[in-house]
Amino acid sequence: HTLHHMTNTICSLTLTRPLIFFDTETTGTDKVKDRIIELSTCKISPEGTQEVKTARFNPGITIPLEATMVHGITNEDVKDKPPFSKYAQSISDYFKGSDIGGYNCIGFDVPILVEELLRAKAPLPFDESTKFVDAMRIFHLMEKRDLSAALKFYCGKDHDSAHSAEADVLASAEVLNAQVTRYGFKGDLTELHDFCNENTSIVDYDRKFTRNQDGEIIFNFGKNYGKKVSADPDYLNWMLSADFSNHTKYCIKKILSGDLA
Repeated sequence: HTLHHMTNTICSLTLTRPLIFFDTETTGTDKVKDRIIELSTCKISPEGTQEVKTARFNPGITIPLEATMVHGITNEDVKDKPPFSKYAQSISDYFKGSDIGGYNCIGFDVPILVEELLRAKAPLPFDESTKFVDAMRIFHLMEKRDLSAALKFYCGKDHDSAHSAEADVLASAEVLNAQVTRYGFKGDLTELHDFCNENTSIVDYDRKFTRNQDGEIIFNFGKNYGKKVSADPDYLNWMLSADFSNHTKYCIKKILSGDLA
């Protein structure tokens, strides 16, 4: 990994604790069933230093050709790499106490990382105080295009290494910085988190639950949409045996035990 001082990549942001931009390359797009094969992080301290780390993992399942065609990583490339589970604890430790940034991190990278950590029985580094800011959410809400177009639009640069995790993570940091300036954000991560998450609270990363205006956890899908979870514990128990993500089930168990309210 590399450690160096930022130039001006993130000068628009006001950081009170570290901010980690991260990106994953995976065996596919199913957040529950697919696996991480590459993880790249760019950790920025409130003082402005930047640490970039990239690691590859053997996913334990075959990487489909369709996925290799996207990111260029083959089964041969990772056959001698360690499994994610070997480093799950240290990855959790590294993320703990940091806010999170990326490009489609809210919709994909955070949920699949959480699934891998839970699968490895590692503690989750995120909680309800974690700020998640997503350059793609801002971009799509404002301009409706992809990361290469975002880099060209906001920064006037061609994204020559698209779908390389490290190039993508650095590009997303640069795009977010330009967005803060262009749209007049204060650079406060709470403001950006609220914008990216459309002022809804995150309970589980698959968004089956959220919170209402009174801060109570409610269902965010299906027949109970908008209802308080306390109104239908039988449905929560059914969800535990159905095909929901590990993190959704993790939250259900905490709701049922009274540890999450």
